[in-house]
Amino acid sequence: MEELEFYNNIVKIDTPAPLFTLPAYNPLKDDETKISLEDFAWKWTVLFYYPADFTFVCPTELKDMADAKVKFDELGVTVLAASTDTTFSHRAWVRHEKLMENFPYIMLADHNTWVADMYNILDEESGIAGRWTFIIDPDLIVRWIEVTSWPLGRNSDELIRKIEALQFMRNNPGTACPAKWAVWAKTLKPSIKIAGEVYEQLN
Repeated sequence: MEELEFYNNIVKIDTPAPLFTLPAYNPLKDDETKISLEDFAWKWTVLFYYPADFTFVCPTELKDMADAKVKFDELGVTVLAASTDTTFSHRAWVRHEKLMENFPYIMLADHNTWVADMYNILDEESGIAGRWTFIIDPDLIVRWIEVTSWPLGRNSDELIRKIEALQFMRNNPGTACPAKWAVWAKTLKPSIKIAGEVYEQLN
């Protein structure tokens, strides 16, 4: 019974995102704040968990995300960086790591690890969250989940491509985006009538 309850609580694609409120550091204002996921209803949100401040791959990822801010803004996407560090650690890291200079995103401080645990991304032995990304739509539904090996950094270009595809499908119900889909590329209208004839639909 406990195993079944645990399984039912795991975050799944196309299901509501678990709601939370967390303390956060706003590097643009150099101040603490509180962030609730509900504040971002009616917007696209990227919840970008990284293992820890003052590590090695993490600042390269966050620099990559910062460099893509103009594109995220164009897509109407709010990026929330998150780790199990404190707001004090976030501030010190932003102020000392050159790759974090002018970092533009709110940094959630999940120091009690309860959100990481709720999202099933917590390494309980270390007390650190894994390298996970969640795309949450304006209805607060989880539309994409990615997890990578701890030494492997993510790529904002690929994240943006997936957001563009998800936004296209939301705006065009009944469509599907094939592999490597990019804006202006052909899409599919799933139907028994194209079974075995997908090539013809794309060419």
